[in-house]
Amino acid sequence: MLSDKNIVLFNMAYIEIRFIEPSEEACDILIAMLSDLQYEGFEEEQNILKAFIPKSLFNEEQLKELAGQFQLKYSVTELHDTNWNKVWESNFQPVIVENFCAIRAGFHEPVKDVMYEIIITPKMSFGTGHHATTYMMIQQMENIDFKGKLVMDFGTGTGVLAILADKLGAASVIAIDNDNWSIENAAENFKNNNAQNIDLKLADQPIANGICDIILANITRNVIQGNCPLFNKYLDDKGILLLSGLLSEDEEHIVLLASTYNFVLNKQLQRDNWISLKLIKNTAIDSLSIND
Repeated sequence: MLSDKNIVLFNMAYIEIRFIEPSEEACDILIAMLSDLQYEGFEEEQNILKAFIPKSLFNEEQLKELAGQFQLKYSVTELHDTNWNKVWESNFQPVIVENFCAIRAGFHEPVKDVMYEIIITPKMSFGTGHHATTYMMIQQMENIDFKGKLVMDFGTGTGVLAILADKLGAASVIAIDNDNWSIENAAENFKNNNAQNIDLKLADQPIANGICDIILANITRNVIQGNCPLFNKYLDDKGILLLSGLLSEDEEHIVLLASTYNFVLNKQLQRDNWISLKLIKNTAIDSLSIND
């Protein structure tokens, strides 16, 4: 998604979908599936899930099919032209992950008593820290040694995880996304956080100049399972593959699939119905505790 340079999402037509009375579990699954269909924002209210997509990307046949799977009623509304950056800014609140890391916008006051603070422009790229998946990735990163490591952040979004890896002492980070807006937004955030060891790439699959020690992938189940061979290719022995963007019911499938590519589950976190999985290349298991 686009960055600074006085470019904003203004006069851009959006469609708002309201799903009526979805269950909590249905909400989690819908958000994951709609994200794959290029929906860009979600808002949960009592008995309502709102989903937003640019009018140019809206496909009502896809929507009917998806709603039918969950037997949900829905309404479709075309929104008046809106400055979406201002909307996001007005709704963006700092995210604090215990005393480890805080994520805030430049217009917020500094957050006290945290080890690391990340400042981002709260535009429409994924990864502000509010979502359970980003929150858990940050929690997992607290217990990983990044010093001097080569890191890949696949699906970087706003660049939050790449920035944190840089702050934690990574020797270099390659940050990858397939969305032009995310690339420009991440570049702006890297500059604002003085992150000088990050190489930003526009790509739709993992790429690296060498073998990585750590791969971060907060994306979706379909993208994760499609890229397991490349995660294996680019990750060193004893390397760490840290995943999220997964629902709790995805765990068994992903762990089994990952095992065919030399990965073994090391640690799992769950927040709401979302999970984060820390996996280790099989040859590292002898030197690491499975339950650390």
